[in-house]
Amino acid sequence: MTWLVCLFAVIMLCVVEVIIILMLIFLRNRIRIAIALLKEGSRAIGYIMSTLFYPIVTFILIAICISYWAVTAVFLATSGEPVYKVMANQTLCKYANLTCDPETFNTTNVSKLCPGAQCTFAFYGGESLYHKYIFIFQLANAFVFLWLVNFAIALGQCTLAGAFASYYWASRKPADIPLWPLFSSFGRAIRYHTGSLAFGALILAIVQLIRVILEYLDHKLKGTQNSFTRFLLCCLKCCFWCLEKFLKFINRNAYIMIAIYGKNFCTSAKEAFFLLMRNVVRVAVLDKVTDFLLFLGKILVAGGVGVLAFFFFTQRIPVFAQEAPTLNYYWVPLLTVIIGSYLVAHGFFSVYAMCVDTLFLCFCEDLERNDGSTAKPYFMSASLHRILGKKELTVKTRPRFSL
Repeated sequence: MTWLVCLFAVIMLCVVEVIIILMLIFLRNRIRIAIALLKEGSRAIGYIMSTLFYPIVTFILIAICISYWAVTAVFLATSGEPVYKVMANQTLCKYANLTCDPETFNTTNVSKLCPGAQCTFAFYGGESLYHKYIFIFQLANAFVFLWLVNFAIALGQCTLAGAFASYYWASRKPADIPLWPLFSSFGRAIRYHTGSLAFGALILAIVQLIRVILEYLDHKLKGTQNSFTRFLLCCLKCCFWCLEKFLKFINRNAYIMIAIYGKNFCTSAKEAFFLLMRNVVRVAVLDKVTDFLLFLGKILVAGGVGVLAFFFFTQRIPVFAQEAPTLNYYWVPLLTVIIGSYLVAHGFFSVYAMCVDTLFLCFCEDLERNDGSTAKPYFMSASLHRILGKKELTVKTRPRFSL
């Protein structure tokens, strides 16, 4: 029986390996295009090094949004008068959970009838109309928070896309790249595209707020819901999770088209979607190759920092022995350093991912709008020319069509 299981596992592995080899053979040109775009992205970031520091701006904006939300939420939660209630040790005390006044509590007969009872603080509140709808205000605060965070992310994506698009559409690289491409793109995004970015962030914030409400309902109804309600909530959460992922994908590519052509959000989203659908196989291959390489880079950065932190905390290296503190349990700071380095690497590698996505959309637009003639020359790099087998056509060799 054991041999049969091993034989079946070997056969399945062989089948999977054959499928992977066939996919690599049939998709080899598209994989080469993905690798060429990754190399082109490295060159673009090398020419526009300031883009590597833009995640710091996004981090500051998101930190401001979090601070605003937290302060507003605390003010809403603590608004009103403090409410005190009787906390009794005896279950049969008729005054339990009733409101009380801590200044006059000792003069009443509650402590005599319920020995050990105390008048303790319960919450901030009141009976006014404002206090009845305090939960609605908290939801509104959460919605504004989600909207602002998504707007900050959208601003960063549009700014980076504009900077990298200026690199791709330059006829001579790097001579024709603008002097300050990142700052110029940031200025265009703020001046001309604020409404489009806010509209895209609004759509995404609505879906995220619905997901928050569903999670709240699931938490509140967990003890009383039946199997059908549990199934319905699970389906709704799954559907809105998929919808959020789809909207993030559409918004990201719409912001790239906005940065390139300056059109409104709906038009840019439609054009980006149909452009990607016309190149769906290339999109799938590029996403998988890019995701794998970027994830590998994040792991290498986090692992390298983790190894250095391990040697530092354990005082294995004599250079660190004098400066490192003596720790009895170093796993908590070590994990904190590893997770923090991974998050920092994720922030900086997101610039690289945005660069590759922008260059890919520009590449697809270049193929559809130009034919390599002197009137419509390609803007792609020489490596992409060689992979596609494209050649710049002169006036003499340009094909003629007759009716």
